[in-house]
Amino acid sequence: MLRGLVWLLACQLVGEVLVRAIDVDVPGAVVGMALLFVVLQLRRPADGASVLVAADALLAHLQLLFIPAGVGIVAYAATLRDDALPIGVALVGSWLAGLAVVGWLATWTGRRTAEVR
Repeated sequence: MLRGLVWLLACQLVGEVLVRAIDVDVPGAVVGMALLFVVLQLRRPADGASVLVAADALLAHLQLLFIPAGVGIVAYAATLRDDALPIGVALVGSWLAGLAVVGWLATWTGRRTAEVR
């Protein structure tokens, strides 16, 4: 499991370094997650691989990762109250865009799967 955690943290570190080196406005954790996705697609780890064991252990306690977000909401309540309309529009708009993309992808993959059969 320790080796898997090292893999996860190494990908996040590389993502942070890349973001700072290239100077883009993307969170380093997102770049690291994309890098981890690429590595996992290329290596195709076995069922008992250390990175999968570490990920399962983290997912078992996923609810703990929401505590910092809750604290941030409480800490910035005044700012959120002042900018409620733009934040609400951004949240609803991004949710609708995500829903549309996922719906389109589900339809597209369903058609491709039906063609293969």
